Amino acid sequence: MSDKPHQNLAIIGHVDHGKSTLVGRLLYETGSVPEHVIEQHREEAEEKGKGGFEFAYVMDNLAEERERGVTIDIAHQEFDTDTYYFTIVDCPGHRDFVKNMITGASQADNAVLVVAADDGVAPQTREHVFLARTLGINELIIGVNKMDLVDYSEDEYEAVKSEVQDLLNQVRFNADDAKYIPISAFEGDNIADESENTDWYDGEILLEALNNLPESEPPTDAPLRLPIQDVYTISGIGTVPVGRIETGVLNTGDNVSFQPSDVGGEVKTVEMHHEEVPKAEPGDNVGFNVRGIGKDDIRRGDVCGPADDPPTVAETFQAQVVVMQHPSVITAGYTPVFHAHTAQVACTIESIDQKIDPSSGEVAEENPDFIKSGDAAVVTVRPQKPLSIEPSGEIPELGSFAIRDMGQTIAAGKVLDVNER
Repeated sequence: MSDKPHQNLAIIGHVDHGKSTLVGRLLYETGSVPEHVIEQHREEAEEKGKGGFEFAYVMDNLAEERERGVTIDIAHQEFDTDTYYFTIVDCPGHRDFVKNMITGASQADNAVLVVAADDGVAPQTREHVFLARTLGINELIIGVNKMDLVDYSEDEYEAVKSEVQDLLNQVRFNADDAKYIPISAFEGDNIADESENTDWYDGEILLEALNNLPESEPPTDAPLRLPIQDVYTISGIGTVPVGRIETGVLNTGDNVSFQPSDVGGEVKTVEMHHEEVPKAEPGDNVGFNVRGIGKDDIRRGDVCGPADDPPTVAETFQAQVVVMQHPSVITAGYTPVFHAHTAQVACTIESIDQKIDPSSGEVAEENPDFIKSGDAAVVTVRPQKPLSIEPSGEIPELGSFAIRDMGQTIAAGKVLDVNER
């Protein structure tokens, strides 16, 4: 662990725009992956006839190694810059990304949006930007990648830049704060060193832009909220729930409550990175043991909080949603699956209360009959099974969700108000 402040960084963008290569390049340039490992991957890539994929291989091979060993912090890659230590939230599959973003497996503070210079804004570019905004990512760095494929043309760069600018304005992202950098993750242009190939560009290079991100304040003063990702039985210790602390602090000796399972007890031990620690804070992935709690008492999707300020369980809740894609229309009575933090619960949209104009945020229509793709609305939702969720105004980390149906993410939203059961 580093003594520098920590940032979670999501790398988002359309498939094949070079996200994995960029991640590999960042790890390599910051010395997080030793030269000989890259060499090994280079040879392997060439043997498989995929020369040039070595950086992407770094990510993928680590992913495989990670899947073989059950470590608590799966799919996290870390690197240090002069200012921060970053955890990269690599977003390989769009679907995984959406789910992980919302389930808090990767609540990124900031994001690098990768857009290929030779392809421009593509469907997933749109969805990722849209979700990043709904999920509260504040700062966006746009890497216009694959500049080597367009001969480092300033015109091509400007064209992609204005396309992305339009997209940001459409989803009401604060486009003025976004930074654009012409890069080639493959060749290494403008990642760690200024490139001679883009002498027309005089802005920050990628590592500078990452160093200059604003520091995020960890929500330690909010009550403890720790969504459970898994529950293990470990010999010699007993039942060990595992998850990432979203808000508050977990101390040994605390009395905690798990909701909606409604069981509780005293925290005996807290473990992080295979070491016992006296306390853990927001962003930490922990395993912990609670006196008197058995493996069958709690499950993934439960949220752990203080016994005297337990996580909220909703009878119904009101939420603001934005419909991204739906083949027809959504009406009251529709029951898709809501993914909130680590929980997945079927929920019924009981009523559509207001339709919102997505460009202004004003109410466009009261009690509309239906909503469709592209619409934003305020709806009342009834979970079909107990669900612990919080108003995003109070605990934003537990106030966002995605709505999935038919194998795709159809909407995302945030909780405005909870009617407790």
